[in-house]
Amino acid sequence: MPIARDFINDLLARTDIVSLVDSRVTLKKAGKNYSACCPFHGEKTPSFTVSQDKQFYHCFGCGAHGNAIDFLMEYDRLDFPDAVEELAGLHGLEVIREQGHGAPRAPRPSQDLYELMEQVGRYYQAQLRHHADRQKVIDYLKGRGLSGEVVKKFRIGFAPDAWDGVLSQHRQSKDEQDKLVETGVLIQNDQGRRYDRFRDRLMFPIRDRRGRVIGFGGRVLGDGTPKYLNSPETPIFHKGQELYGLYELKQAIRDPQQVVVVEGYMDVVALAQYGIDYAVASLGTSTTAEQMQLLQRTASKVVCCYDGDRAGREAAWRAMETALPQLRPGDQLAFVFLPDGEDPDSFVRQQGKDAFEAELDKATPLHQFLFDTLAQSHRVEDGSLAKRALTLIETVKDSVLQETLLENLAYRLRLNSAAELKRKFGVSSRPSSPAKDTGGLKGRGTPLRLAIALLVQNPELGLGLSPQPVLKHLTLNGVELFADLLEKVREVPLTSGQLLELYRDHPQANVLKRLAQWSHQIAADNQSAEFTRALYWLNEQYLEQKYQQLSSKSQLSAGEKRQLAALIAQMKQGQG
Repeated sequence: MPIARDFINDLLARTDIVSLVDSRVTLKKAGKNYSACCPFHGEKTPSFTVSQDKQFYHCFGCGAHGNAIDFLMEYDRLDFPDAVEELAGLHGLEVIREQGHGAPRAPRPSQDLYELMEQVGRYYQAQLRHHADRQKVIDYLKGRGLSGEVVKKFRIGFAPDAWDGVLSQHRQSKDEQDKLVETGVLIQNDQGRRYDRFRDRLMFPIRDRRGRVIGFGGRVLGDGTPKYLNSPETPIFHKGQELYGLYELKQAIRDPQQVVVVEGYMDVVALAQYGIDYAVASLGTSTTAEQMQLLQRTASKVVCCYDGDRAGREAAWRAMETALPQLRPGDQLAFVFLPDGEDPDSFVRQQGKDAFEAELDKATPLHQFLFDTLAQSHRVEDGSLAKRALTLIETVKDSVLQETLLENLAYRLRLNSAAELKRKFGVSSRPSSPAKDTGGLKGRGTPLRLAIALLVQNPELGLGLSPQPVLKHLTLNGVELFADLLEKVREVPLTSGQLLELYRDHPQANVLKRLAQWSHQIAADNQSAEFTRALYWLNEQYLEQKYQQLSSKSQLSAGEKRQLAALIAQMKQGQG
């Protein structure tokens, strides 16, 4: 459910972006604004500025810019909902979401669950350092080639071989025990007895995109079963929506070029040990649509790495079927199958980083994997391969990718082109999305562009302004956006940061952000007058357009003649 728009606006109103940024980057007063060396690119001379008035930041070096939510998304590597959650948490607020016709839903799960899971994670880490059985765990880790640095990075711990390891830490609080049962750390049997879920296991904490512990994966140290034991579904852990190692990946690499999907926790950790810190695991499930969207937002190229056996190839096929409807322009999906008996953990320990990355470089592209796999169970001659392939291709929403796959299929079927394929099988391709018209905002220095920039940078210019009805009748690119901006700032005082937040998903969002930082060279004392002058210009454009419409007619009614005469008089008055 979407986060309530009013809540976001109120959250930004409560936030001082200078204090927020200064809590992470030391700012210095620089005239009216604050400055620092940009946290998003290396520099020695400060080019990063934060405006308290506008509640907006901008780097003149790398172009990073935005409001308080954007800063958290960029600096803490969070998605939008997580950034809002983080900002709300700083103010001690529960995020309000919309349900149905705007009715707020119940607050998110208690913060106590996250705090308890954090405590449990620290408990497991402490056992690895201090428990009487710690040496066998340390020997196991060394045998797997893991360094103390990597163990610390992934916060790996140890669950002792006891029924009440975690339970003993919370015997005095039934409420805490109830919550630990809710998070799956404790189990309650039919007789009401409670005990630890994880015993004598190497513990991998699963962290969400904000770094909070939400679940655990436990691996046996010997030959016991099950080999891996995972947290169950809980109010804060939904395994189909999370990826193990994603938080660590985003902390290590700000803008990864590719992400590798593997099957196990140990695969992720072992690859990180060898410097391959862009791997994640899908928590023992088939890759879900939510996980695929997370992967695509992380990097444009996703490489699925599986064992080369039948199970591995079936998992790859399920991942591909899930991914096809999710792929967007520019996304790449490829597949790597390791030799029989190998997994990423064993392969990288035996062969090393270069050999593993060489396998990634040879990854099978989506189209090749799709058609090669179909060819193993479908025939070209009876049309079964084409029919099955077309069924899959029709799920693709990106028209460019869909056309590429059709061309590849046509080649496989020995047809001359995708067009011939479509005719033969009666396929209609997905129409391309119409291009967004931004022509009215591309020019530099036009009065309309200046008016929009001034309003975005100083929303108070529109506060209390009377309605501008002529804007509805102007046929000028960009005027609808300007009219919409005016409506948003006319009655409610907003900062630049709040105003831009209202346009986060708007087609012109990036244009507005550029205008928010545009140096128009107009002194602060003159900006109100320039804005008024731009409004006059827009009224003149309306008069001119109306005059052209009437004067181009061969015959005018009596009313139109009077209207034309009045327009001429107004235009002369304006020129005078």
